[in-house]
Amino acid sequence: MGSLKRKEGPNGTSASKSARPATEARPSKRAKASESRKDDGKKGAKSAKYAKDAKDKDAKDKDAKEPKSPAKPAADSVVTKSEEPLFPRGGGSVLTPLEQKQISIQAKKDVLFEEQSTGQKGETATRKRRRKSRADDSGTTAVKDEDEVKVEGLNFKRLVKGSLVLGTVCAINLLDIAIALPNNLVGHVPITAISESLTQRLQATAENENDEEESEDGAADDVDLNSLFQIGQYVRAHVTSTLDESAPGKSKRHIGLSLEPLYANMGMSEQDVVENCMLMASVVSVEDHGFVMDISISESNLKGFLPRKQVDKSIPEESIQPGSVMLCIVAGKAASGKVVQLSTLADRLGNPKNTASEATTIGSFLPGTVADVLVSEVTQHGVVGKVMGHLDVTADLVHSGAGPDGVDIADKYKVGSRVKARVICTFPAAKMPKLGISVLPHVLSLKPKTASKGSQDVLPTQILSHSAIVDDCKVERVEPGIGLYVDVGVEGVPGFVHISRVKDGKVDSLFESSGPYKVGSVHPGRVVGYNPFDGMFLLSFEKQVLEQPFLRIEDIPVGAVVPGVVEKLVINQHGLGGLIVNIADGISGLVPEMHLSDVHLQHPEKKFREGMKVKARVLSTNPAKHQLRLTLKKTLVNSEAPPIKSYDELAVGLQVPGTIVSVLQHGAIVQFYGRLRGFLPVSEMSEAYIQDPKEHFRAGQTVSIYVISFDPEASRLIVSCKDPSAFGLEKQLALKKLQIGDLVSAKVTQKTDDDILVELTDNSLRAILPVGHLTDKSVSKTQSALKKIHVNQTLSELVVLEKNEGRRSITLSHKPSLVQASKDGKLLASVDDARLGDTVSGFVRNITATAVFVQFAGKLTALLPKSMMPRDAQEKPGFGMHKSQSLAVKITSVDKDLGRLVVAIPSTGDEDVRRSAKTTEKAVNSLDDPITSVDDLAIGKLTKARVKSAKETQLNVQIADNIQGRVDVSQVFDKWEDIPDPKRPLKRFKPNDIVQVRVLGIHDARNHRFLPITHRSSHSVLELSTKPSDLKEDTLPEPLSLDQIEVGSTFLAFVNNVASNYLWVNLSPNVRGRISAMEASDDLSKLANLEKSFPVGCALQVRVLAVDKEKERVDLSARTAGAANQLPWDKMQQGLVLPAKITKVNDRQVIVKLSELVAGPVHMADLADDYDEANPLSHTKNDIVRVAIVEVDKSNKRMRLSMRPSRVLNSSLPVKDKEVTKSTTLNVGDIIRGFVKNVSDKGLFVSLGGDVVALVKIRNLSDSYLKDWKEHFQVDQLVKGRIIALDDGRIEMNLKPSVVDKDYVPLTTIADLKEGQTITGKVRKVEEFGAFIDINGSMNLSGLCHRSEMADRTVKDAKTLYNEGDRVKARILKVDLEKKRINLGLKPSYFKDGEGDDMDVDSEDEDAGAALDGEEDSEDEVMSDAGGAVLIAGSDDEDDEDEDEEDDGSDIEMGDAAEEGLTGLDAGGFDWTAKALDADDNANASLADGPSKKAKKRREPQGIVDKTAELDINGPQTSSDYERLLLGQPDSSELWIAYMASQMQVNDLASARQVAERAIKTINIKEETEKLNVWIAFLNLEVAYGTDETVEDIFKRACTYNDDQEVHERLASIYIQSGKHKEADDLFEKILKKYGSRSAHVWINYAHFLHMTAHQADRARQLVKRATQVLGNAGNGSNTSHLYVSLLPRFAALEFRAPHGDREQGRTLFESLLATYPKKFDLWNQLLDLETSSSSAAVDVDNVAVVRDLFERGSKVKGLKPRQAKAWFRRWALWEEEKGDGKSRERVSAKAQEWARLAGERKGAAAASAAAAAGEEGEDEE
Repeated sequence: MGSLKRKEGPNGTSASKSARPATEARPSKRAKASESRKDDGKKGAKSAKYAKDAKDKDAKDKDAKEPKSPAKPAADSVVTKSEEPLFPRGGGSVLTPLEQKQISIQAKKDVLFEEQSTGQKGETATRKRRRKSRADDSGTTAVKDEDEVKVEGLNFKRLVKGSLVLGTVCAINLLDIAIALPNNLVGHVPITAISESLTQRLQATAENENDEEESEDGAADDVDLNSLFQIGQYVRAHVTSTLDESAPGKSKRHIGLSLEPLYANMGMSEQDVVENCMLMASVVSVEDHGFVMDISISESNLKGFLPRKQVDKSIPEESIQPGSVMLCIVAGKAASGKVVQLSTLADRLGNPKNTASEATTIGSFLPGTVADVLVSEVTQHGVVGKVMGHLDVTADLVHSGAGPDGVDIADKYKVGSRVKARVICTFPAAKMPKLGISVLPHVLSLKPKTASKGSQDVLPTQILSHSAIVDDCKVERVEPGIGLYVDVGVEGVPGFVHISRVKDGKVDSLFESSGPYKVGSVHPGRVVGYNPFDGMFLLSFEKQVLEQPFLRIEDIPVGAVVPGVVEKLVINQHGLGGLIVNIADGISGLVPEMHLSDVHLQHPEKKFREGMKVKARVLSTNPAKHQLRLTLKKTLVNSEAPPIKSYDELAVGLQVPGTIVSVLQHGAIVQFYGRLRGFLPVSEMSEAYIQDPKEHFRAGQTVSIYVISFDPEASRLIVSCKDPSAFGLEKQLALKKLQIGDLVSAKVTQKTDDDILVELTDNSLRAILPVGHLTDKSVSKTQSALKKIHVNQTLSELVVLEKNEGRRSITLSHKPSLVQASKDGKLLASVDDARLGDTVSGFVRNITATAVFVQFAGKLTALLPKSMMPRDAQEKPGFGMHKSQSLAVKITSVDKDLGRLVVAIPSTGDEDVRRSAKTTEKAVNSLDDPITSVDDLAIGKLTKARVKSAKETQLNVQIADNIQGRVDVSQVFDKWEDIPDPKRPLKRFKPNDIVQVRVLGIHDARNHRFLPITHRSSHSVLELSTKPSDLKEDTLPEPLSLDQIEVGSTFLAFVNNVASNYLWVNLSPNVRGRISAMEASDDLSKLANLEKSFPVGCALQVRVLAVDKEKERVDLSARTAGAANQLPWDKMQQGLVLPAKITKVNDRQVIVKLSELVAGPVHMADLADDYDEANPLSHTKNDIVRVAIVEVDKSNKRMRLSMRPSRVLNSSLPVKDKEVTKSTTLNVGDIIRGFVKNVSDKGLFVSLGGDVVALVKIRNLSDSYLKDWKEHFQVDQLVKGRIIALDDGRIEMNLKPSVVDKDYVPLTTIADLKEGQTITGKVRKVEEFGAFIDINGSMNLSGLCHRSEMADRTVKDAKTLYNEGDRVKARILKVDLEKKRINLGLKPSYFKDGEGDDMDVDSEDEDAGAALDGEEDSEDEVMSDAGGAVLIAGSDDEDDEDEDEEDDGSDIEMGDAAEEGLTGLDAGGFDWTAKALDADDNANASLADGPSKKAKKRREPQGIVDKTAELDINGPQTSSDYERLLLGQPDSSELWIAYMASQMQVNDLASARQVAERAIKTINIKEETEKLNVWIAFLNLEVAYGTDETVEDIFKRACTYNDDQEVHERLASIYIQSGKHKEADDLFEKILKKYGSRSAHVWINYAHFLHMTAHQADRARQLVKRATQVLGNAGNGSNTSHLYVSLLPRFAALEFRAPHGDREQGRTLFESLLATYPKKFDLWNQLLDLETSSSSAAVDVDNVAVVRDLFERGSKVKGLKPRQAKAWFRRWALWEEEKGDGKSRERVSAKAQEWARLAGERKGAAAASAAAAAGEEGEDEE
């Protein structure tokens, strides 16, 4: 959080305001008035005037000289309050603070009157000079010494280049770190200003990069700032700049810092480096005993050395690397004086007693060093002292403790006393050397400031987070002109409110004992920041900040639906690339182009505009980069599915929407919320086979998917578009019964190059037979076999190789080797079936450079290393193998725990066995003489061993130099008491210790398994034991096995591994168990961090809970017997406090598990003692928490749980919101808070806790009228109210602020309004005669401002000045209490007294015309030309609408335009508008009537009465009539075109052209449709009367200013109307070349022209092939199937309807479509319409047969829905009545009944299957 975005803290000036001079401690009350008048004489005159007014008010003051007493401005008395003598002389004020405030207010009101009085200026100047001379005479003693030390806090102005300052690291970014500085300043250290060594590392990394386009982030990949610094780390920084000059325009405030020792230690010489002074040092190199440090003391060769013993434990070792910097304390100097020994120990670094007592110069005292300060002066602004007798130091208001902590510094720090203080900054700009110091405890100790939360000390931000709202901020101290110090409820951590954040408006000054912000007053506030250096919260009381939904990106939950306003349109080379949407003040997000809409928009810039309100959903947030991604897709915004952001929220079968971000050859990447992405395989995209996903899916498409599987550890998520419920019950059972290794037969359904798709003959399940699995032979033989296979062929003896029930996929194999293995029962399918030495059949899955992976059935894979192959094969490329090649291999190693197999080619494996059978080696240097070789070490052998190393879980030992062994930690101790340190049991063993051991067996070091003694190999060691019980003579120990473990028995266990929810422990070398996190300890605090509490190797006493011998798993518990794990419901008691595990978290509650048998929810009211902190989402799944049982209902197995700290920790903890139960006594009048439980038509039901619910009736919701009151409340909203009624357990509450709040200010009523009063409001409605204005802060009052009271000039139409929603200031002219009417005035003359200066009114110019209306969407119209033969469709903006493939009504009909009912202006025998006006077909008004009626409706014509009446009767007749009408309707294209037509009636072509040119220039640029209408009329004019050149010129200009495609199509229509068919034909060809690749309807329009007008049917038919090729290759966002379905029926329809069309051609097109898409029933209806239409149907018998056959085929379509069938048969029956006979009619009825019977049988079978499935699910649950 940079300093630019935050207000300055105390002693600092606002970032938006210039700093005051250093001599001005507080601002004057009349600062603004003084600044506006530079002449000091005005002050005197004005003060005298107000002093006179004060004297008149005081009846006791009769002396004429008394007014001189307060002649000094009241604000000056405030400024010099601290310097005011105890016994004031003549200049003392006798006025009270209230009188002074009244005088100040009165002064501001009369400023304008004083400026008008010129004579008064001289008098004012004279009085000023007199007062000044008297002050000089009488007040000389009050003048301060110029050399006096002033207490100045560090602020932006005093922080200059070269300053040194102490700070703490508050944020670590990718390329810089943020440093919190004193007094709420924040600086930034770029990665290149940390140390010289680090910069060299970065340069070396950049030089080694081969790719010149490597990003900036890539260069910093080698350096991770998070590993170099820690949050809260103290550093000393050097200020390098205070302005950001990199940004264009005006430089911004930006504090640039450097941590390089060369600059951070600037000013120190070699003699200044003394013990206990602080140095910034960077690591140069890492040595064995410490670190060589660079301290860069000027003109010196001093080096630093940091011993490892002097490194504090809190500093991670990995952070101390070359280039890292840290603040160190000098521990001493070497004897040579050239090396300085440094230390970072916290006890030494933060000890205030370690002062630089040996310092000889002031250069030793740089920020960070502790100084012994002699207090020389104490003022109300801070403490002044001296170091070494002459160096001045000051502690400001904050760092002396006076401001935030309320310390009485005058009492605590006596003049002459000494205090320990730490230097925090320097003041290079001061005249004399001066330092800033701090005496705050956390700064002295160099530790972060903490606060108490329960019994723990935590950071203040963990108690009160950023953006949190504090309801009760109590003012503890007031600093006039600076701000307020408040109590925020966090003990020991104060809050500060800058004066600019006290309220929304401007506050001139604050008063300690008066005003709304006096000491002791309480206000709501919001946390806007926290400065860790000052240890102080920063708050704002501004209402706009309190009401703002989000202050930072971190506050915005991913998946939330937020309202927003389009701020900017992002334009790139492809057009509109996205939107910038503002959702809160200062927070904007990007809507990528693919998230603008559910469908691809051809012209998105027409749909969106700046200022438009939208509803968006948050896709992801990145606070580090200040990035926010949003979506406007309605599918996502309106989706009720939970937004999934992480793997924790996933569940198999979950259905959620997602967005495809990338389409690949084998699938697609689907994006969800946050960074969660999933993979959609091509096999899961559809039930049908999909070869190329890009033909069916596109990037940006929203799909509904189902979760198939996910693996959080591998970050893998697989999703599917297939509905699992669509997979029938019979097939589910068949798939479940099908086992890997089964032999099946299948029928071939489809062949591809890689796979054969088959359908199993027994159950119709679909499966895949890879081509490589056809034979055991070579690739060529396999391809030959593939050619012999054909569709519908049945293949037998196929073995099931893989089965995935989740994906419903089956893989088969036809390899004879695998089929034979299945028959013999030797097909390897799991690692449990593998046996050493067996030879098994498999196939090559993958080939790498060092090994081959061999696969068996069930995806079981084995490794075939290169060394296990024949030597001749090792030299061949790919080892002479190919993928899917059949192999017979021998198993050489099995690891069942990890599921690993190692195999060998049989001949090679046998050689390995023979090699291992060689004579064993002799023992070398055996510790025990009888041991001569490994053969002597049998089980039970007792011998000696030497300890080589002691690990956490084992001892590595040697029996001889060439015989290794291990002692597992479980084989060392017999009982718990023998373990000295449970956390490190093997701590007592040292290397070279000699121990007695007994041989237990062999340990496989590679697979970590315990083996019998006979299983020796090159990678095995001896398993030994040193247990005292095992070392006894005549004993043959046997390690603990799974068979010996019984439930309830106890053992010693040792942690082997720590997972997130389990501890894995060893009971013996070959028995492992697991301990659930809930069972790890009775101490709940240890469960928060399992890894820290239970390190690997630590010992535990465990009890066996369960043993699963099949899975070889033992469940253990380390808790005491009888703990809560097995607690049943009957053991649950009220008041019981138990540990619980969080199993689920949502936004309403937290679900916890108390035991294996009991779980329950914790509701909002029981989460915290302060409801403001009750946030379920702050908890995480799998966390361990304490819960208390508040109420329990055992019979219904319900209980109320609580996580309140006062319940589970300490009952004496503060409780803000008391717990309410059934037994809680509530009284009428109690104020209580609760959460909204339900919003009903009666009101709100508020949950107060448990089952206690209160009702809030609608009338008690608010003091003001809420029109849509439900929009103001939602479930789980926190509300505060007063109990107003208690009746038989029913509770009624009132939420009105007037009832609840003590400081409630009642709303203004009509009785409170007075004539002449000035109010503010908002325009609710505007009529021609005036505007209705809602008055702010009132009881829904509104007044009328007549147009005569709107401006000082005459206003004819109020709509030209104001719009709805405008904010205005008005004066009350009249209040009629009886009629309850309020008359308002808006004339500027009413506010010439200066009151309007501060008002923000939407209307920029009172005399401006009507605001430009740009909020209407420009829609593309459909053009229908009178008398023409073609209807030209609009542009491609149809894509903006939701597309429906089956809705034939959306297609544009290409019929002839009707000639009757046309409107427009007929002149010269053609239609001027080309139907561009979209006029109503029913409007048959004459030329004269049309414009006059619209003119009358829109505005009353102004002018002479008789002429206006004549216009109304006869319409416009002359040019003057039109000009008069155009003054009122300048944007009416209809009027302009009528004007053009009137000129052509007198054959004045030049005047008509002039009118057209004027219209184009006059019509508002936002009225796109009106302008287009004029352009089309202009084109009509030129086509009819102009030349080819003039037509071309107007055409090019029209294309420039309008939609290019639409103008082309309109001109083509004009040519057709005018009979210029050749020009139309040429233009259509141009249109096809230019727009044919992205617009389908242009092809239809051209074909319509060729059929209907040009009568060239052959050319029209040639367009079909061209259209499908061009549009198919363009890939314009729709798939090929949609292209055919939408395009071909239109071409076919033309064949039926055209005079020269061929119906057989049309039928052929339809038949090809029906063969491909038989289930698209709209195609059947279209064909039937064409066959039976009157224009195309023939009366011959052949046509009747064709129609009857069509009805017959349509009734047999699979998947025909009942509603469609009913309509189809009814239509058939009607047709038969007309064309057939009685028998044919009865035949139709019989077919309909038969269809209904079959449909009922199918429906009954489906219902039975569903019932059976439901029954099986119920049995499974039982």
